[in-house]
Amino acid sequence: MLIQELTRQESLEVLARTHLGRLACARGMQPYVVPIHFAYQNNWLYSFSVLGQKIEWMRANPLVCVEADQMRRELWATVVVFGRYEELCDTPEFRSERTFAFNLLQHRAMWWEHGGAKKMPGGTPATVPVFYRIKIEQITGRCAASEQEVLDTNQAKAAPDEQEWLHKMLRRVR
Repeated sequence: MLIQELTRQESLEVLARTHLGRLACARGMQPYVVPIHFAYQNNWLYSFSVLGQKIEWMRANPLVCVEADQMRRELWATVVVFGRYEELCDTPEFRSERTFAFNLLQHRAMWWEHGGAKKMPGGTPATVPVFYRIKIEQITGRCAASEQEVLDTNQAKAAPDEQEWLHKMLRRVR
């Protein structure tokens, strides 16, 4: 197994291709980890939730960590983000940022839509979603592949677009 550190740019590219991660926040000495759906754009991770434990904890302590990964057979890439939570309040001050976050998240399949954000009969949301973003302050990443995967990739003439990230990363691992 060959393991390689990812550059900052390669780590950001993993985030751009990945939309499911694990968010860690803490209150007091107690950590809390939950899966989240996110979208990456310009050094920010955008997401939303309904009011609950994670939002309350991030309001109390905005320092968070997000882990995201991609896996294919013996190949994997994982990224860890250390960042700061910022709530996009439903106020005129944040209107454009909330609209941006909503539009960015709408580009993804709707499987991530939290049940509390769905519309009730009559068109009103069951629960008002809390939009937020996480400023990426530090990012690290690693990738790994079997030696055979690296050899196969180096011998391939052309890669389909959907797997180009994989072939690019494997060429680096050599």
